[in-house]
Amino acid sequence: MRVTAAFSRLLALPGVRVRKVDFEPDRVVVTVALRRRRLSCPDCDFETAARYDTRPVESRWRHLDLGVWRLEVRASLRRLVCPTHGVITEAVPFARSGSRFSAEVEDLVGFLATQMDKTAICRLVRIDWDTVGRIICRVMATGLDPGRLEGLFSIGVDEVSWRRHHKYLTLVSDHQGRKIVWGTEGRGAAMLDEFFDTLGEERAGQIAAVSMDMSAGYAKSVRQHATKAVICYDPFHVVALGTKALDTVRRQHWQQMRRADPHAARRFKGARWCLLKNPTDLDDDQAATLRRLRRHGGAVWRAYALKEALRAIFSDDLDPAEVAALLDRFCSKASRSGLKPFVTLARTIRKHREGILAAVRLGVNNARHEGLNRRVRLIVNRAYGFHSAKAALALIMLTIGPIEHVLPHERTHVPGG
Repeated sequence: MRVTAAFSRLLALPGVRVRKVDFEPDRVVVTVALRRRRLSCPDCDFETAARYDTRPVESRWRHLDLGVWRLEVRASLRRLVCPTHGVITEAVPFARSGSRFSAEVEDLVGFLATQMDKTAICRLVRIDWDTVGRIICRVMATGLDPGRLEGLFSIGVDEVSWRRHHKYLTLVSDHQGRKIVWGTEGRGAAMLDEFFDTLGEERAGQIAAVSMDMSAGYAKSVRQHATKAVICYDPFHVVALGTKALDTVRRQHWQQMRRADPHAARRFKGARWCLLKNPTDLDDDQAATLRRLRRHGGAVWRAYALKEALRAIFSDDLDPAEVAALLDRFCSKASRSGLKPFVTLARTIRKHREGILAAVRLGVNNARHEGLNRRVRLIVNRAYGFHSAKAALALIMLTIGPIEHVLPHERTHVPGG
């Protein structure tokens, strides 16, 4: 068998024929020629038989390594005049537009990025982390399930911090599919408006429920675009507001103690986690500290009791009518507590009461979305070195999004079969 025929079967590159194989000291160079005569634009569906010219230098792509050798594919490509993109180099069937890696390599990197840490993937594939980021962006662009926005009935909207200095990603999840179906850089009404623009008026009209935190921007966007949707304010965030109010009271009390008795203030500062954690999660020392706080009483204990009362309201064993009655009772008690953070919390809950009760009544909340967010935060930590929101979002979508991803070794095509 000729070496060109052997490499043609070995590489199985679609739409090309192998013309020459060169063995260099550190790599194998395979020169190929495209089978088709028509030229295709790499960025759109335009095709033409007219050639503008031929590139004076060969184009190169890195393919999967051949043992210890680096494998490089080369080809002389033509240029065409696209009505949309102007004079541009023709597309090749084995690589994505703008890439210097074959699709096989990029699919492999996309999979490894969801399974391995930064150091391991860079050493295994022998590329840097910035290159990994650019590759997974291209894989996501072509691998997203085109039907991911079809049949959305119940969705969750939330933002997640992905870098310092208040940089956020807005993510939309499908409660039924338990997948992140859309995301973009930034947060607020304008970001969610982009999602509804992508979704379209007809599909937006099919959404029945949207869970979110108490962000006015997201609610405004939903009311404008998904007019039939019920806004459900997530009970998780209601309890989180209660925990935040408790921490505010604790810090105020600590400041007072620090001015009066610095030694006692240092001991009290260590009581933070026994107040903020759930009682069932306390260790022995924290439980003992909590008992001492209870005996001492005062504003901190009243705030703790209010926080626990609010958390108990949203337990799974209460029906919507009981939740409504207990929520009203909590607001009355918090308003009379004399604790300013809880007075503010009571006003906030009354303002969003209908949305909170809708979440309880419909059983729609951000618990699943928060579960996804925990995974998102782990992914974001791995994506920190990308310095690009697009790359971070690509890694999120590749890991927990609706990706139609096929690895090279999973493809069913057998050359010559």
